[in-house]
Formats: sequence, structure tokens, C-alpha cells
Amino acid sequence: MALNRRAFLGGSAVAGAGAALAGGVVAGPAAAAGGEGVGQGRGRPARRYSFTVMGTTDLHGNVFNWDYFTDAEFDDKAHNDVGLAKISTLVDRVREERGRRNTLLIDAGDTIQGTQLSYYYAKVDPITARSGPVHPMASAMNRIGYDAAALGNHEFNYGIPLLRKFEEQCDFPLLGANALDAKSLRPAFTPYVIKRLRTPHGRDVRVAVLGLTNPGIAIWDKANVGGRMVFPGLEEQAAKWVPKLRSMGADVVVVSAHSGSSGTSSYGDQVPYVENAAGLMAEQVPGIDAILVGHAHAEIPEYFVTNKETGQRVVLSEPLKWGQRLTLFDFDVVWEKGRWVVEKVGAQVLNSNTVEEDARITSLLGDEHAKVVAYVNQVIGTSVAAMSTADAPWKDEPVIDLINLVQVETVRAALAGGAYAGLPVLSQAACFSRTAGIPAGEVTIRDAAGLYPFENTLEARLLTGAQVKDYLEYSARYYVRTAAGVPVDTSALTNAEGIPDYNYDVVSGVSYDIDIAQPVGSRIVGLSFEGAPVDPAARFVFAVNNYRASGGGNFPHVPGAEQVWADSEEIRNTIIGWVREKGTVDPAEFASVGWRLTRDGVPVF
Repeated sequence: MALNRRAFLGGSAVAGAGAALAGGVVAGPAAAAGGEGVGQGRGRPARRYSFTVMGTTDLHGNVFNWDYFTDAEFDDKAHNDVGLAKISTLVDRVREERGRRNTLLIDAGDTIQGTQLSYYYAKVDPITARSGPVHPMASAMNRIGYDAAALGNHEFNYGIPLLRKFEEQCDFPLLGANALDAKSLRPAFTPYVIKRLRTPHGRDVRVAVLGLTNPGIAIWDKANVGGRMVFPGLEEQAAKWVPKLRSMGADVVVVSAHSGSSGTSSYGDQVPYVENAAGLMAEQVPGIDAILVGHAHAEIPEYFVTNKETGQRVVLSEPLKWGQRLTLFDFDVVWEKGRWVVEKVGAQVLNSNTVEEDARITSLLGDEHAKVVAYVNQVIGTSVAAMSTADAPWKDEPVIDLINLVQVETVRAALAGGAYAGLPVLSQAACFSRTAGIPAGEVTIRDAAGLYPFENTLEARLLTGAQVKDYLEYSARYYVRTAAGVPVDTSALTNAEGIPDYNYDVVSGVSYDIDIAQPVGSRIVGLSFEGAPVDPAARFVFAVNNYRASGGGNFPHVPGAEQVWADSEEIRNTIIGWVREKGTVDPAEFASVGWRLTRDGVPVF
């Protein structure tokens, strides 16, 4: 594959401003020149310097403090705010307080997917078009002055050409030391950047930022990266690169890792690497001072991990997603034996709801924002009744039935007249948001798109009845075991073991109970098809999104099942098109109760 002009090739790099060291980008100086240094000798004070590395992660296309699905300012129960316009204000305050040249700003990935703003400039008015626009995230991050950003797995959702175009539009490198060209096994993106901070002592501090992304990309975006890129594990690649950075004179090593800290994986053994490996990396790889953690959408202000080999404490921090928090790594270094040594490092997070949006950012992208607002508010049909996802995590709701109906009809139409036309079609769907819904009356693009905020596409796989039951048993892990007779609190009923809503699937076309009084693996009761118990050997066509089909969530059987059809159109757009074609949505035509929660045969609701 063609590599970007800044890509690492065989131990050399061609990069922007600053002197180049073999293998990456060295930019500098990034700090104000100081006076003459004080000699460090007997009776003389040690030379010290302090600086701050700021970090964001999982911005997911958020520039404005705006929810395009509700057409209103973003708000949640904790009254968080979102967006780069807020982050910009926080960054300016930190730079003013600590000196702009004593700070760096980095990101840990998942930048260009997640909102209708980012979708619009990927699909509706794509940045890849001839004379296309500049991506709003590139414009905002350039204006704020980012120094580097690691690649996230969602960077690959729209394909490598769009990612490369976004990379060209950024004034900072996109880092991915473990995003390798499949043929050469060399980094396909810049692996690292080394920034020079000029101290008052005449000796620059060299801060290396190593970027690592998630091995799950090989599964989740197989269609885009298969045969083109491979993604080895973070610990393995950090062990390769950190010593190199130290040998090149890096005084401080910061890893920007699109990988959570828990040591867990959602894809089981489909990939021989850990999904959330930041903590393991700190524990196993000597020479790392701090890790900016991403991917998990968690808030970790400050977390220390002791390296097993050196005993050094490594600080980890993960700022909350969408620009809700800004991490600050505060470093104190001291000059010892001819080099700078980290004496102390800590971390904290700042809350973006404490500041106003930066008018420079909102005015810069006001036109782009207005275009997207107009786009998502286009009316595409009407609905006879309102439908909501509020209770969908524990009840069979018509709005989820709608998603499954659209998927079933789409797959049936695609298979009509073929070898699989006579097989029954089942469908899986998840509640992605508990605040989505279809209103009574006019239905807009944002209403329909809100049901499916991800860029998933639709596939059809072959499953047996036994495999469908296994699939449902795995999904039912989502519920906290609750004994019969015990009061049910819906706020504590779901998300057992931290399973997110998007990894709980319901399946249409069959009927079943989920007995939450039973242990995991023994909860599916009365699984039937057209009124009769499901034959374990029966064959079904299973309408499933590509994330699940590729192994996302580690659901059983589907990744290895025979694929009989696949679509390149996003499910979101298929729903929008279905509503447009129908004109009127009437839940009475498709709503049914195909599943329910029970305890010892008694319905919970």
C-alpha cells in the first residue's frame, strides 16, 4: 500500500519542522529559551525544570457542546459538557498558567467518527472529494495546536483513503507504531515524535511521545484493513520502541495508547493480543514515564502501576470521552549525570463543564456546524406513535423491533430467488442509546440516525438453532442475577460485569424468556420459532451487523459462520431509506413481544 509521506520507512522519516532523528519526528524547540544554566556541583543547587503534557482521547467528532441527535446542547445526568471548543479554553488556561512553551498537547485516538458532524464530512460532503472540505476535527485541532495524536480503532471506519486525507490535513502527526504495512511489516504511520522543551538551564528536555493503537482493528475493520495492515500487540511494540527512544536521547517517554487499562479483551482469542493493555504495558515494559490511556471511555484521573523489572512507578490517566475532560501530566525533572531524569510525575483531569466554549473554535467552524444541523433536521416521514429506547434494556420495545424489521426485510429482499430464500430470517439489534426514539408526527434524519449511531453495515450469516441459543445465552450475561421475590431495581439490573448496552443483543424472529434468577449460561427458556421449540439442527439466516460478524463483543459462532450476503450501506442509512420509502411508520404493524425477563416462569415486568 502507498504510505503517507510522513510514514516511517526502514529506519528513517521525512517529517515536518524540526531536526529528524532516525525513525520518527523530532520537533523543537517547543519551550522558551532560558538564561544560562547553573552549574551543578558541590554546594550548588540542582538544575530542575517542570513541564506539563496535556491529553485528550475519544473525541469522536465532538467540536461543539451539541447533541445532533436531540438538536440541543449536550447534557447528561452529571451535567458534563463535550467538545473541542471547551477543551480549547482549558488548554489556553493551562498554557497561560504554566507557559505555553512548557506544555505539550496530545490525543489518544478515536477522533473522526461518532457524531453527525464527523459523519457528514466523511459521507455527505466527504473530505476525500476533489476540492473537498477540510475535516472539522483537523481544523479545530490545528487551531488549538496539538503536537501529536495516536490512531484510534474508529479512525479506520471510513477506510484508509479518508484517514490518509485527514492525516494530510492535520498539522501534527498521527502516531501508530503498531499499525504496520502488511507486506513490509514496517509502520504505516509515524511511530513517534520527540519534542524539545528548552529549559532555563541551556539543556533541552527531550520528550518522546510513542503512539500505539488497538489490535482489535484487525477484527472490527477487517474489510478496510485486511491484507493491507496488521496490528501487533501494544506491549510487544512498546518493548521494541521504548529502548530505541531512550537510546536516541529521550529524557522522558510518554505513550499515547488507544487501549484501556484493565487487561481485558472483548474479542476473546480471535486476536492473540490484549485489547485493553495500557496497564500491562506499564507493568512489563521498562522506560515508560506516563501513559495517556484511551478507548475504554472511562475516567481515570491518576493511576500508578509499578514496573516489574525496574520498580519504577508509571502514571496512567484517561480523560473522559468526547472532550469532557482534559488530562494534565505534570513532570518535574532534575539534571543528573549529564541528563534529565524524571524526579516526580503526577496526573489530574480538568472538567470541561467549568469553562465556556472558545469563540475562536465555534466561529471557525460555525458554517460547518450549521450545515450539519440543517442536514439532520430534514423530514423523512411521519410516525403514528412515539417510540422510545428508555426501557429497551429490559423490555421488548417497538423501536428495537423497528430496527430488526428493517434488517429482516433488507436481507429477505437480497436473498429472494436464491439458494437461501426459503430459510427463516432472524435479526439481532442492540439498544445503543437509552435516550433515542422516534417521535409521534414528523420524523427527521436525526431521529432515525439516533437509533443507530455507529457506522455498522449489515450481513447475513447461517446459524443453527443450537447456535442461536448459545448466542442468546451469551447475550443474557448482561443481566445481574436476581433471585425470585427480590425487588427489581432497573438501575442495578443491567450491565453485569461492566457489559455495555451495545453488547446486549435481542433477536427477532424467535420467542424466548430470559430467567434472570438463573446463573449465566442457563437463562434462555422456551426458545421457539412459530410456536414450536427451536430444533437445534434447524438452519436460520441471521441478519447481523458487521461489528458483531467480525467478532466484536466476542459473541459465539457468528464470526465463523458462513456469510451468504453482505451490504456496503450503513444500517443507519438503510433505516432512513426505509422510513422515506414507507412515508408513515405505524408500530401497530410490527411491534410484538418476542422476549421477556422472567424469574421461575413469572414475568418481571
